[in-house]
Amino acid sequence: MMLYKLFLKQCIRSKEVWISLLLIVMLGIVGIIIGNNHLKKQQDAIAEVKTYQEQHFDRQVSLHNDDLGLLLYYAKFAYINPLNPLAGLSIGQADVNPTIKRITIKTFEAQKYDTDLINPMSLQSGNLDLSFVIIYLFPLLVIVMAFNVISEETETGTWRLVAIQTRSKLKFIISKLLIRLMLLYVILIFLFLVSKLILNLVFNAAFFWMVGLSMLYIFFWFAISFFVISFKKTSGFNALLLLSVWLVLIILLPAGINAYISSKYPVPEALNTAIAQRDGYHVKWDTDKLATIQKFYKHYPQFEKYGYPTEGFNWLWYYAMQQMGDDDSKEEQEALGEKIKLREEASRRIASVIPNMHLQLVFNQLAGTSMSQQMKYLEGTHAFHEKLRLFFYPKIFDGKHADTVDWSQFKPAYHQTEVISKPIRGIIPLLIASGIVILLSIPMIRRL
Repeated sequence: MMLYKLFLKQCIRSKEVWISLLLIVMLGIVGIIIGNNHLKKQQDAIAEVKTYQEQHFDRQVSLHNDDLGLLLYYAKFAYINPLNPLAGLSIGQADVNPTIKRITIKTFEAQKYDTDLINPMSLQSGNLDLSFVIIYLFPLLVIVMAFNVISEETETGTWRLVAIQTRSKLKFIISKLLIRLMLLYVILIFLFLVSKLILNLVFNAAFFWMVGLSMLYIFFWFAISFFVISFKKTSGFNALLLLSVWLVLIILLPAGINAYISSKYPVPEALNTAIAQRDGYHVKWDTDKLATIQKFYKHYPQFEKYGYPTEGFNWLWYYAMQQMGDDDSKEEQEALGEKIKLREEASRRIASVIPNMHLQLVFNQLAGTSMSQQMKYLEGTHAFHEKLRLFFYPKIFDGKHADTVDWSQFKPAYHQTEVISKPIRGIIPLLIASGIVILLSIPMIRRL
Protein backbone atom coordinates (compact mmCIF):
# COMPACT_ATOMS: atom_id res chain seq x y z
CA MET A 1 0.00 0.00 0.00
CA MET A 2 2.86 2.36 0.83
CA LEU A 3 4.28 1.73 -2.63
CA TYR A 4 1.03 2.77 -4.29
CA LYS A 5 0.87 5.93 -2.17
CA LEU A 6 4.40 6.72 -3.29
CA PHE A 7 3.45 6.17 -6.93
CA LEU A 8 0.41 8.44 -6.49
CA LYS A 9 2.52 11.24 -5.00
CA GLN A 10 5.04 10.81 -7.79
CA CYS A 11 2.25 11.02 -10.36
CA ILE A 12 0.59 14.20 -9.07
CA ARG A 13 3.66 16.11 -7.94
CA SER A 14 4.08 17.66 -11.39
CA LYS A 15 2.44 21.04 -11.99
CA GLU A 16 1.71 20.00 -15.58
CA VAL A 17 -0.28 16.99 -14.40
CA TRP A 18 -2.34 19.12 -12.01
CA ILE A 19 -3.07 21.64 -14.74
CA SER A 20 -4.07 18.84 -17.13
CA LEU A 21 -6.38 17.23 -14.56
CA LEU A 22 -8.00 20.55 -13.70
CA LEU A 23 -8.43 21.42 -17.37
CA ILE A 24 -10.09 18.11 -18.23
CA VAL A 25 -12.51 18.49 -15.30
CA MET A 26 -13.37 22.05 -16.33
CA LEU A 27 -13.88 21.08 -19.98
CA GLY A 28 -15.98 18.11 -18.92
CA ILE A 29 -18.26 20.32 -16.83
CA VAL A 30 -18.47 22.87 -19.65
CA GLY A 31 -19.43 20.04 -22.03
CA ILE A 32 -22.18 18.92 -19.63
CA ILE A 33 -23.50 22.49 -19.33
CA ILE A 34 -23.53 22.83 -23.14
CA GLY A 35 -25.46 19.56 -23.37
CA ASN A 36 -27.90 20.79 -20.72
CA ASN A 37 -28.43 24.03 -22.64
CA HIS A 38 -29.18 22.01 -25.77
CA LEU A 39 -31.81 19.98 -23.89
CA LYS A 40 -33.29 23.10 -22.31
CA LYS A 41 -33.51 24.77 -25.70
CA GLN A 42 -35.61 21.88 -26.99
CA GLN A 43 -37.82 21.85 -23.88
CA ASP A 44 -38.47 25.58 -24.29
CA ALA A 45 -39.27 25.04 -27.97
CA ILE A 46 -41.73 22.25 -27.11
CA ALA A 47 -43.51 24.46 -24.57
CA GLU A 48 -43.70 27.25 -27.14
CA VAL A 49 -45.03 24.92 -29.84
CA LYS A 50 -47.78 23.61 -27.53
CA THR A 51 -49.02 27.13 -26.85
CA TYR A 52 -48.61 28.33 -30.42
CA GLN A 53 -50.38 25.38 -32.06
CA GLU A 54 -53.60 25.99 -30.13
CA GLN A 55 -53.55 29.70 -30.93
CA HIS A 56 -52.61 28.93 -34.54
CA PHE A 57 -55.67 26.73 -35.07
CA ASP A 58 -58.01 29.25 -33.42
CA ARG A 59 -56.70 31.98 -35.69
CA GLN A 60 -56.97 29.89 -38.86
CA VAL A 61 -60.53 28.79 -38.04
CA SER A 62 -61.57 32.40 -37.47
CA LEU A 63 -60.06 33.41 -40.82
CA HIS A 64 -61.03 30.44 -43.01
CA ASN A 65 -64.02 28.78 -41.39
CA ASP A 66 -65.89 28.51 -44.70
CA ASP A 67 -62.96 27.00 -46.61
CA LEU A 68 -61.34 24.01 -44.90
CA GLY A 69 -59.09 23.36 -47.89
CA LEU A 70 -57.60 26.85 -47.65
CA LEU A 71 -57.25 26.56 -43.87
CA LEU A 72 -55.27 23.33 -44.25
CA TYR A 73 -53.03 25.00 -46.80
CA TYR A 74 -51.70 27.06 -43.88
CA ALA A 75 -52.33 24.87 -40.82
CA LYS A 76 -49.25 23.21 -39.34
CA PHE A 77 -49.15 20.22 -37.02
CA ALA A 78 -46.23 19.56 -34.69
CA TYR A 79 -44.48 16.19 -34.52
CA ILE A 80 -41.81 16.12 -31.82
CA ASN A 81 -38.84 13.87 -31.20
CA PRO A 82 -38.21 14.48 -27.46
CA LEU A 83 -34.55 14.11 -26.62
CA ASN A 84 -33.35 11.48 -24.20
CA PRO A 85 -31.57 13.20 -21.27
CA LEU A 86 -28.47 11.23 -22.31
CA ALA A 87 -28.44 13.37 -25.45
CA GLY A 88 -26.92 16.02 -23.22
CA LEU A 89 -23.81 13.82 -23.07
CA SER A 90 -23.75 12.89 -26.75
CA ILE A 91 -25.63 15.38 -28.92
CA GLY A 92 -24.93 13.50 -32.17
CA GLN A 93 -27.37 14.32 -34.98
CA ALA A 94 -29.59 16.42 -32.71
CA ASP A 95 -27.67 19.62 -33.46
CA VAL A 96 -27.83 19.12 -37.24
CA ASN A 97 -31.37 17.80 -37.71
CA PRO A 98 -34.45 19.37 -36.10
CA THR A 99 -36.24 17.46 -33.36
CA ILE A 100 -39.49 19.37 -33.88
CA LYS A 101 -41.29 19.20 -37.22
CA ARG A 102 -44.25 21.44 -38.02
CA ILE A 103 -45.86 20.06 -41.15
CA THR A 104 -48.88 20.75 -43.35
CA ILE A 105 -50.84 18.12 -45.28
CA LYS A 106 -49.24 19.31 -48.52
CA THR A 107 -46.37 17.49 -50.27
CA PHE A 108 -44.40 15.75 -47.53
CA GLU A 109 -41.13 15.45 -49.43
CA ALA A 110 -40.86 19.24 -49.70
CA GLN A 111 -41.04 19.47 -45.88
CA LYS A 112 -39.11 16.35 -44.92
CA TYR A 113 -35.67 17.90 -44.57
CA ASP A 114 -36.67 21.39 -43.45
CA THR A 115 -34.32 22.56 -40.70
CA ASP A 116 -34.01 25.47 -38.32
CA LEU A 117 -31.91 28.50 -39.19
CA ILE A 118 -28.54 27.71 -37.62
CA ASN A 119 -25.20 29.46 -37.95
CA PRO A 120 -23.20 27.16 -40.29
CA MET A 121 -20.01 28.02 -38.41
CA SER A 122 -21.56 26.46 -35.31
CA LEU A 123 -22.33 23.28 -37.24
CA GLN A 124 -18.80 23.17 -38.64
CA SER A 125 -17.17 23.43 -35.21
CA GLY A 126 -19.71 21.13 -33.56
CA ASN A 127 -20.64 20.99 -29.91
CA LEU A 128 -18.34 20.43 -26.97
CA ASP A 129 -20.31 17.73 -25.16
CA LEU A 130 -19.00 15.19 -22.65
CA SER A 131 -18.58 12.53 -25.35
CA PHE A 132 -16.16 14.89 -27.15
CA VAL A 133 -14.15 15.34 -23.96
CA ILE A 134 -13.98 11.58 -23.38
CA ILE A 135 -13.16 10.58 -26.96
CA TYR A 136 -10.81 13.41 -27.95
CA LEU A 137 -9.32 14.86 -24.78
CA PHE A 138 -9.03 12.00 -22.29
CA PRO A 139 -6.50 10.21 -24.57
CA LEU A 140 -4.33 13.33 -24.43
CA LEU A 141 -4.48 13.21 -20.65
CA VAL A 142 -3.47 9.54 -20.75
CA ILE A 143 -0.47 10.51 -22.90
CA VAL A 144 0.51 13.31 -20.51
CA MET A 145 0.43 10.95 -17.54
CA ALA A 146 1.97 7.84 -19.10
CA PHE A 147 4.56 8.87 -21.69
CA ASN A 148 7.47 9.04 -19.21
CA VAL A 149 6.64 6.22 -16.80
CA ILE A 150 9.86 4.36 -17.76
CA SER A 151 11.89 7.10 -19.45
CA GLU A 152 11.67 9.30 -16.35
CA GLU A 153 13.38 6.58 -14.30
CA THR A 154 16.01 6.10 -17.01
CA GLU A 155 16.72 9.80 -17.47
CA THR A 156 17.06 10.42 -13.72
CA GLY A 157 19.36 7.42 -13.37
CA THR A 158 17.10 5.43 -11.03
CA TRP A 159 16.09 2.67 -13.44
CA ARG A 160 19.11 0.49 -12.66
CA LEU A 161 18.35 0.84 -8.96
CA VAL A 162 14.71 -0.11 -9.59
CA ALA A 163 15.83 -3.10 -11.67
CA ILE A 164 17.98 -4.35 -8.79
CA GLN A 165 15.53 -3.74 -5.94
CA THR A 166 12.23 -4.81 -7.47
CA ARG A 167 11.30 -8.43 -7.99
CA SER A 168 9.51 -7.69 -11.24
CA LYS A 169 10.13 -4.69 -13.45
CA LEU A 170 6.89 -5.44 -15.27
CA LYS A 171 4.92 -5.33 -12.04
CA PHE A 172 6.62 -2.03 -11.15
CA ILE A 173 5.59 -0.44 -14.46
CA ILE A 174 2.06 -1.83 -14.35
CA SER A 175 1.66 -0.52 -10.79
CA LYS A 176 2.62 2.98 -11.89
CA LEU A 177 0.24 2.82 -14.84
CA LEU A 178 -2.52 1.39 -12.66
CA ILE A 179 -2.33 4.37 -10.30
CA ARG A 180 -2.71 6.72 -13.25
CA LEU A 181 -5.56 4.65 -14.66
CA MET A 182 -7.42 4.73 -11.33
CA LEU A 183 -6.91 8.48 -11.08
CA LEU A 184 -8.49 9.02 -14.49
CA TYR A 185 -11.32 6.66 -13.60
CA VAL A 186 -12.04 8.79 -10.53
CA ILE A 187 -12.22 11.91 -12.72
CA LEU A 188 -14.39 10.12 -15.28
CA ILE A 189 -16.85 8.90 -12.64
CA PHE A 190 -16.90 12.36 -11.06
CA LEU A 191 -17.88 13.89 -14.42
CA PHE A 192 -20.65 11.34 -14.92
CA LEU A 193 -21.97 12.06 -11.42
CA VAL A 194 -21.94 15.78 -12.20
CA SER A 195 -23.84 15.05 -15.42
CA LYS A 196 -26.35 13.02 -13.41
CA LEU A 197 -27.06 16.03 -11.21
CA ILE A 198 -27.11 18.68 -13.95
CA LEU A 199 -29.02 16.68 -16.58
CA ASN A 200 -31.31 14.84 -14.12
CA LEU A 201 -30.20 11.49 -15.51
CA VAL A 202 -31.48 8.21 -14.12
CA PHE A 203 -29.20 5.33 -13.24
CA ASN A 204 -30.39 3.03 -16.01
CA ALA A 205 -28.63 0.48 -18.21
CA ALA A 206 -27.76 3.03 -20.91
CA PHE A 207 -26.09 5.33 -18.35
CA PHE A 208 -23.95 2.53 -16.91
CA TRP A 209 -23.05 1.31 -20.40
CA MET A 210 -21.75 4.77 -21.20
CA VAL A 211 -19.63 4.74 -18.06
CA GLY A 212 -18.35 1.21 -18.70
CA LEU A 213 -17.49 1.84 -22.34
CA SER A 214 -15.68 5.06 -21.40
CA MET A 215 -13.58 3.13 -18.88
CA LEU A 216 -12.71 0.51 -21.50
CA TYR A 217 -11.78 3.26 -23.95
CA ILE A 218 -9.39 4.87 -21.44
CA PHE A 219 -7.90 1.43 -20.73
CA PHE A 220 -7.30 1.04 -24.48
CA TRP A 221 -5.23 4.22 -24.51
CA PHE A 222 -3.23 3.05 -21.52
CA ALA A 223 -2.55 -0.17 -23.42
CA ILE A 224 -1.22 1.89 -26.34
CA SER A 225 0.90 3.95 -23.94
CA PHE A 226 2.32 0.78 -22.38
CA PHE A 227 3.23 -0.53 -25.83
CA VAL A 228 5.06 2.70 -26.73
CA ILE A 229 6.94 3.16 -23.45
CA SER A 230 8.04 -0.48 -23.49
CA PHE A 231 10.47 0.46 -26.29
CA LYS A 232 12.44 2.26 -23.54
CA LYS A 233 13.04 5.33 -25.67
CA THR A 234 13.38 8.91 -24.47
CA SER A 235 10.46 10.90 -23.09
CA GLY A 236 10.48 13.13 -26.18
CA PHE A 237 10.26 10.12 -28.50
CA ASN A 238 7.42 8.59 -26.47
CA ALA A 239 5.43 11.82 -26.39
CA LEU A 240 5.90 12.42 -30.12
CA LEU A 241 4.93 8.86 -31.07
CA LEU A 242 1.87 8.83 -28.80
CA LEU A 243 0.71 12.19 -30.14
CA SER A 244 1.18 10.85 -33.68
CA VAL A 245 -0.99 7.84 -32.83
CA TRP A 246 -3.60 10.18 -31.35
CA LEU A 247 -3.54 12.37 -34.47
CA VAL A 248 -3.96 9.39 -36.79
CA LEU A 249 -6.69 7.63 -34.78
CA ILE A 250 -8.67 10.68 -33.71
CA ILE A 251 -8.31 13.10 -36.63
CA LEU A 252 -6.90 11.61 -39.83
CA LEU A 253 -8.62 8.21 -39.91
CA PRO A 254 -12.16 9.52 -39.26
CA ALA A 255 -11.68 12.27 -41.86
CA GLY A 256 -10.32 9.81 -44.41
CA ILE A 257 -13.08 7.28 -43.75
CA ASN A 258 -15.73 9.97 -44.06
CA ALA A 259 -14.28 10.99 -47.44
CA TYR A 260 -14.14 7.34 -48.54
CA ILE A 261 -17.76 6.64 -47.58
CA SER A 262 -18.94 9.86 -49.24
CA SER A 263 -17.10 8.83 -52.40
CA LYS A 264 -18.27 5.20 -52.33
CA TYR A 265 -21.90 6.07 -51.61
CA PRO A 266 -22.60 9.43 -53.28
CA VAL A 267 -26.14 10.74 -52.93
CA PRO A 268 -27.17 12.37 -56.21
CA GLU A 269 -30.61 11.04 -55.22
CA ALA A 270 -30.91 14.00 -52.83
CA LEU A 271 -31.00 16.46 -55.75
CA ASN A 272 -32.98 14.05 -57.93
CA THR A 273 -35.62 13.70 -55.20
CA ALA A 274 -35.99 17.47 -54.88
CA ILE A 275 -36.31 17.87 -58.66
CA ALA A 276 -38.76 14.96 -58.99
CA GLN A 277 -40.89 16.32 -56.15
CA ARG A 278 -40.96 19.83 -57.61
CA ASP A 279 -41.75 18.58 -61.11
CA GLY A 280 -44.30 16.13 -59.75
CA TYR A 281 -46.25 19.05 -58.30
CA HIS A 282 -45.51 22.12 -60.45
CA VAL A 283 -45.86 20.40 -63.83
CA LYS A 284 -49.37 19.34 -62.82
CA TRP A 285 -50.54 22.95 -63.15
CA ASP A 286 -50.14 22.51 -66.91
CA THR A 287 -51.29 18.88 -67.00
CA ASP A 288 -54.80 17.69 -67.75
CA LYS A 289 -56.75 17.73 -64.47
CA LEU A 290 -58.43 14.44 -65.25
CA ALA A 291 -55.08 12.64 -65.54
CA THR A 292 -53.93 14.10 -62.20
CA ILE A 293 -57.13 13.07 -60.40
CA GLN A 294 -56.97 9.57 -61.92
CA LYS A 295 -53.44 9.13 -60.54
CA PHE A 296 -54.65 10.38 -57.18
CA TYR A 297 -57.46 7.80 -57.11
CA LYS A 298 -54.98 5.12 -58.04
CA HIS A 299 -53.17 5.96 -54.78
CA TYR A 300 -56.39 6.45 -52.77
CA PRO A 301 -59.14 4.36 -54.40
CA GLN A 302 -61.41 4.97 -51.38
CA PHE A 303 -61.87 8.59 -52.49
CA GLU A 304 -63.00 7.85 -56.05
CA LYS A 305 -66.60 8.44 -54.95
CA TYR A 306 -65.88 12.18 -55.10
CA GLY A 307 -65.80 12.00 -58.90
CA TYR A 308 -63.65 13.86 -61.42
CA PRO A 309 -64.23 17.63 -61.11
CA THR A 310 -62.17 19.29 -63.84
CA GLU A 311 -63.86 22.67 -64.21
CA GLY A 312 -62.10 25.60 -62.57
CA PHE A 313 -60.12 25.39 -59.35
CA ASN A 314 -61.10 22.83 -56.74
CA TRP A 315 -59.35 21.45 -53.66
CA LEU A 316 -59.59 17.82 -54.74
CA TRP A 317 -57.50 18.57 -57.81
CA TYR A 318 -55.11 20.80 -55.83
CA TYR A 319 -54.37 18.22 -53.15
CA ALA A 320 -54.12 15.56 -55.85
CA MET A 321 -51.30 17.66 -57.35
CA GLN A 322 -49.65 17.84 -53.94
CA GLN A 323 -49.90 14.08 -53.63
CA MET A 324 -48.25 13.64 -57.03
CA GLY A 325 -45.23 15.55 -55.72
CA ASP A 326 -44.70 12.67 -53.29
CA ASP A 327 -45.72 9.86 -55.63
CA ASP A 328 -43.58 10.98 -58.58
CA SER A 329 -40.49 11.21 -56.36
CA LYS A 330 -41.10 7.92 -54.54
CA GLU A 331 -38.41 6.00 -56.41
CA GLU A 332 -35.80 8.67 -55.68
CA GLN A 333 -36.93 8.85 -52.04
CA GLU A 334 -36.42 5.12 -51.57
CA ALA A 335 -33.03 5.22 -53.31
CA LEU A 336 -31.90 8.10 -51.07
CA GLY A 337 -33.06 6.30 -47.93
CA GLU A 338 -31.27 3.13 -49.00
CA LYS A 339 -28.06 5.06 -49.72
CA ILE A 340 -28.14 6.68 -46.27
CA LYS A 341 -28.62 3.25 -44.69
CA LEU A 342 -25.66 1.91 -46.68
CA ARG A 343 -23.53 4.80 -45.43
CA GLU A 344 -24.59 4.13 -41.85
CA GLU A 345 -23.85 0.41 -42.15
CA ALA A 346 -20.45 1.04 -43.75
CA SER A 347 -19.58 3.50 -40.98
CA ARG A 348 -20.58 0.95 -38.35
CA ARG A 349 -18.49 -1.82 -39.93
CA ILE A 350 -15.37 0.33 -40.27
CA ALA A 351 -15.82 1.85 -36.81
CA SER A 352 -15.80 -1.62 -35.26
CA VAL A 353 -12.00 -1.67 -35.72
CA ILE A 354 -11.39 1.96 -34.72
CA PRO A 355 -12.20 2.42 -31.01
CA ASN A 356 -12.84 6.18 -31.01
CA MET A 357 -15.27 6.01 -33.94
CA HIS A 358 -16.94 2.96 -32.46
CA LEU A 359 -17.40 4.67 -29.10
CA GLN A 360 -18.93 7.77 -30.71
CA LEU A 361 -21.46 5.68 -32.66
CA VAL A 362 -22.41 3.64 -29.58
CA PHE A 363 -22.76 6.80 -27.46
CA ASN A 364 -25.11 8.28 -30.07
CA GLN A 365 -27.17 5.10 -30.17
CA LEU A 366 -27.49 5.02 -26.38
CA ALA A 367 -28.45 8.71 -26.36
CA GLY A 368 -30.95 8.32 -29.22
CA THR A 369 -29.08 10.74 -31.48
CA SER A 370 -27.66 8.43 -34.16
CA MET A 371 -28.36 8.74 -37.88
CA SER A 372 -30.45 5.54 -37.93
CA GLN A 373 -32.64 6.91 -35.12
CA GLN A 374 -33.00 10.20 -36.99
CA MET A 375 -34.18 8.26 -40.05
CA LYS A 376 -36.72 6.43 -37.86
CA TYR A 377 -37.99 9.82 -36.72
CA LEU A 378 -38.44 10.91 -40.35
CA GLU A 379 -40.33 7.68 -41.05
CA GLY A 380 -42.54 8.41 -38.04
CA THR A 381 -43.11 11.95 -39.34
CA HIS A 382 -44.17 10.49 -42.69
CA ALA A 383 -46.67 8.17 -40.98
CA PHE A 384 -48.02 11.11 -38.95
CA HIS A 385 -48.37 13.16 -42.15
CA GLU A 386 -50.26 10.34 -43.86
CA LYS A 387 -52.59 10.00 -40.87
CA LEU A 388 -53.45 13.70 -41.11
CA ARG A 389 -54.16 13.40 -44.83
CA LEU A 390 -56.50 10.47 -44.37
CA PHE A 391 -58.36 12.36 -41.65
CA PHE A 392 -58.78 15.65 -43.51
CA TYR A 393 -59.15 14.63 -47.16
CA PRO A 394 -62.78 13.42 -46.79
CA LYS A 395 -63.74 16.57 -44.89
CA ILE A 396 -62.15 18.81 -47.54
CA PHE A 397 -63.76 16.93 -50.42
CA ASP A 398 -67.16 16.98 -48.66
CA GLY A 399 -66.90 20.77 -48.36
CA LYS A 400 -67.13 20.73 -44.55
CA HIS A 401 -66.60 23.92 -42.58
CA ALA A 402 -63.65 24.24 -40.23
CA ASP A 403 -65.85 24.55 -37.13
CA THR A 404 -67.09 20.99 -37.69
CA VAL A 405 -63.63 19.70 -36.74
CA ASP A 406 -62.65 19.22 -33.10
CA TRP A 407 -59.35 21.06 -33.26
CA SER A 408 -58.62 20.46 -29.58
CA GLN A 409 -57.72 16.86 -30.42
CA PHE A 410 -54.71 18.01 -32.44
CA LYS A 411 -52.09 18.36 -29.75
CA PRO A 412 -48.40 18.08 -30.68
CA ALA A 413 -47.65 14.40 -31.36
CA TYR A 414 -44.55 12.67 -30.03
CA HIS A 415 -42.17 10.17 -31.55
CA GLN A 416 -40.80 7.43 -29.30
CA THR A 417 -37.11 6.94 -30.05
CA GLU A 418 -35.94 3.40 -29.44
CA VAL A 419 -32.63 3.28 -27.58
CA ILE A 420 -30.23 0.94 -29.38
CA SER A 421 -28.47 -1.05 -26.66
CA LYS A 422 -26.36 -3.99 -27.79
CA PRO A 423 -23.90 -4.57 -24.93
CA ILE A 424 -21.85 -7.36 -26.49
CA ARG A 425 -21.49 -5.55 -29.80
CA GLY A 426 -20.48 -2.41 -27.92
CA ILE A 427 -17.84 -4.04 -25.72
CA ILE A 428 -16.17 -6.53 -28.06
CA PRO A 429 -14.42 -4.03 -30.42
CA LEU A 430 -12.84 -2.21 -27.46
CA LEU A 431 -11.77 -5.47 -25.82
CA ILE A 432 -10.30 -6.80 -29.06
CA ALA A 433 -8.41 -3.56 -29.76
CA SER A 434 -6.98 -3.51 -26.23
CA GLY A 435 -6.12 -7.21 -26.43
CA ILE A 436 -4.26 -6.79 -29.72
CA VAL A 437 -2.18 -3.92 -28.33
CA ILE A 438 -1.34 -5.93 -25.20
CA LEU A 439 -0.34 -8.96 -27.30
CA LEU A 440 1.93 -6.75 -29.40
CA SER A 441 3.53 -5.52 -26.17
CA ILE A 442 4.47 -9.02 -24.93
CA PRO A 443 7.71 -9.31 -26.99
CA MET A 444 8.78 -5.91 -25.68
CA ILE A 445 8.37 -6.96 -22.04
CA ARG A 446 11.51 -9.06 -22.26
CA ARG A 447 13.52 -5.92 -23.01
CA LEU A 448 12.50 -4.19 -19.79
